[in-house]
Amino acid sequence: MNVLGLSLAPYIRSSRTLKKYVTPVAHWYADLMGYRKMGLKYDDLQVEESPQVQRALGRLTPRETYDRSYRLKIACDCDLHHKPLPKEQWSTPEDDKRYLQPHILNVLKEEEERFAWDTMTVQRK
Repeated sequence: MNVLGLSLAPYIRSSRTLKKYVTPVAHWYADLMGYRKMGLKYDDLQVEESPQVQRALGRLTPRETYDRSYRLKIACDCDLHHKPLPKEQWSTPEDDKRYLQPHILNVLKEEEERFAWDTMTVQRK
């Protein structure tokens, strides 16, 4: 099973017309989700119980790991007080870059390659 799930994003990005109409809806939906009001990024919402995500988290730099922990701590504090952060501290769409996705994709590729090598059959000519 793919940890990241199915995505139509590559197809939408390839079509200029679809991208033009879907992008504003995607930004509206991301704002509606509310995670940016708590200072989080999209990849902070990944399910950590997955072994692939655990391995990807282990590949983050110390700075990325610290930043992620700090954002999660701030979000927990906001949740505890039932208030979002002040508007100037919200995450912006420009800051909301996928920092964990490349690591997850590398882990998935490595697992596929390992499976291919483990299930290879050797035949004599």
